Amino acid sequence: MGDEQIVTEREIACQQVLMEDSSVFSVQWLTVSRSYLLRLTPDLLLERYLSYIRRFTLSLIRPQVCPGGIEFRLLATATSLISFTGPVRRHEGREESLTLHICGGVLVQPNQCDRGELSFVVEEADDGVKLILRLAEFCPLLLGSRTPSRPRKWLYRFTQAYLHKVVTVRFLARLYRELAGEGACVRVVRASVRQGENL
Repeated sequence: MGDEQIVTEREIACQQVLMEDSSVFSVQWLTVSRSYLLRLTPDLLLERYLSYIRRFTLSLIRPQVCPGGIEFRLLATATSLISFTGPVRRHEGREESLTLHICGGVLVQPNQCDRGELSFVVEEADDGVKLILRLAEFCPLLLGSRTPSRPRKWLYRFTQAYLHKVVTVRFLARLYRELAGEGACVRVVRASVRQGENL
């Protein structure tokens, strides 16, 4: 996409918490130069993210665009790990967003399939362009219920939550290198957006 004249280290901010209702909130963001504003859109983030999911998992997880939305399928089967409705786009002030609402999948609690969303946000900030990936109100099957046991919390923390964080952070790092050049560096820092039990 192009190189910056001077490549600086950027921070990827990250927070993953278990909310009081035992839903998961996870957010990661990266701020890049304002010179990239016209190239970056929520649709581009989604497209690149879906492609990266497939690449990172060696095609174990295969995002599939369907008439009703998007499904993260297991291998070449019809089994959907997480299903999303079609994207909802918003443009408010300096922020553009694309949101996929969770509507099913074997990794979602069966009685909580009507909640949860994955959002891709491009926000024009004073110090650059903020690229945000946000998962909110997600109720993973591994937690079991609104009152998950400690072993279930630990199981989720060291499997699905860890994988989501790694994928998202590496995706943002890769995107930054595409923008600024292979010499671009990032470091991960802890953010505090919402109150909850850290994952």
